[in-house]
Amino acid sequence: MSNAIYQLPRTYNEPVLSYAPGTAEREEVKKALEALPAEQWDIPMVIGGKEVRTRKSVKISPPHAHEQVIGSYSMGSSRHVKDAIKAALDAKADWENMPWQDRASIFLKAADLVAGPYRSRMNAATMLGQSKNIYQSEIDAVAEMADFFRFNARFMHEIYVQQPESVPGVWNRMEYRPLEGFVFAITPFNFTSIAGNLPSAPALMGNTVVWKPATTQIYSAHVIMEILQEAGLPPGVINLVFADGPAAGKVIFAHKDFAGLHFTGSTGVFQTLWKTIGENIGRYRSYPRIVGETGGKDFVIAHPSADAKLLATALSRGVFEFQGQKCSAASRAYIPRNLWKDVSKYLREDLASFKMGGPEDFGNFINAVIDEKAFDKISGYIKKARSAKSASIVAGGEFEKKEGYFIEPTVIKTRDANFKTMQEEIFGPVLTVYVYDENKYSETLELVDKTSPYALTGAIFSTDRQPVIEAVEALRNSAGNFYINDKPTGAVVGQQPFGGARASGTNDKAGSILNLYRWISPRTIKENFVPPVDYRYPFLGEE
Repeated sequence: MSNAIYQLPRTYNEPVLSYAPGTAEREEVKKALEALPAEQWDIPMVIGGKEVRTRKSVKISPPHAHEQVIGSYSMGSSRHVKDAIKAALDAKADWENMPWQDRASIFLKAADLVAGPYRSRMNAATMLGQSKNIYQSEIDAVAEMADFFRFNARFMHEIYVQQPESVPGVWNRMEYRPLEGFVFAITPFNFTSIAGNLPSAPALMGNTVVWKPATTQIYSAHVIMEILQEAGLPPGVINLVFADGPAAGKVIFAHKDFAGLHFTGSTGVFQTLWKTIGENIGRYRSYPRIVGETGGKDFVIAHPSADAKLLATALSRGVFEFQGQKCSAASRAYIPRNLWKDVSKYLREDLASFKMGGPEDFGNFINAVIDEKAFDKISGYIKKARSAKSASIVAGGEFEKKEGYFIEPTVIKTRDANFKTMQEEIFGPVLTVYVYDENKYSETLELVDKTSPYALTGAIFSTDRQPVIEAVEALRNSAGNFYINDKPTGAVVGQQPFGGARASGTNDKAGSILNLYRWISPRTIKENFVPPVDYRYPFLGEE
């Protein structure tokens, strides 16, 4: 065994390719978009390193062409969840005792596979399965996933080298053990990189994992598993299961070795899971770690000094990219009366220029929402706004699901700062604007803070500094990621660690060292080189 203290390769953020006409990467991903549907993947679960298929095969269709079938997956049951737990526990001893540099090497290789030979395959799977345009897929499924793998390895190293002080005659050491048991990772449809990070971050720290992705993301989850296996991940370290959520939870949360939950999804589901864990707390070997990133009702507030064109562009991108299906997407805006005319004009011009359709056509800025359930929910909010006395549709407002789940980017203007679409998470391409009296900026900051239970992302636009300072202070607890003169989306690993508080989650900051601390259980070791031979202390001596 080597006795060297290794240094990791230089950590860097993966460059985002342009996919401009004539580029090699554009041609490669177009070929993959044609090839993948023809392959008709029969996607298995992966438990203990083995492919597991069932008689219950579920078809996979793109959200933008729901009559097309591009593959299928095997639906599992509670039995498969039990098998995954057993596989995770069986693999645990060997995995946690593997030298840290070898664990790091697996995920560093995975990063290079994502960014290299799997790049077009990873992008095409995300584009087809989740209806993302090429740029949205590239920044997510390739760049951010590679960033998570690389930066997490660096953060792990930084944790391990942190050691306590020692006095003469004593050597103090800190061991960073994995949790005692297995981790359950539940991942969402909207970010392929989150699906890669939630199981892999605990695994990197020596934990073994049961991973349940959203059914609407299984197509690209299959590619993630391919990459991890090619990178050398041992069997049983990450076990991929496709099972009904309540059925899986019933097994997971009743198990004595349940050690942690890594979750991204809705606030309601997360609160239910937390309650279930609390009700079962006496069953567990240790208190489980609960890490969750949930909903958002993200805001943009403009000071009267803001540049109208810059503000409109930030809204066009920050609200409508990936059809607003980002927990960080702006969905409420507070715009002063003196700017509204110009902002409205620029915003409507942008929306009128948007093309909508499938991601295979690179000219489409807007694609489909993820499924019929999402379509019905989002269109329901638009219908309510149409009939409301205190609101009106400024732009968009149409929707159609005959061929795909398409909803026009929609802007609602309301006179009621507490209107339904100013408070509730919609998770779609809908922006609600409240036009405020430009002389009531400070009062409007109070509105921003109190209107919604969420606190994920937010942005302030101003050309004057003092209003920025005021907003930063007034909205201190309103957003875990706060932006000045920028849209509230697009956090980069290692640059803007991501997460919010209040109803938006536990704010454990994915993309930073803070998240990895949640997956370890430190042990302090003290070694006394010359132990005392007499119990008597000097103060006991006679005068």
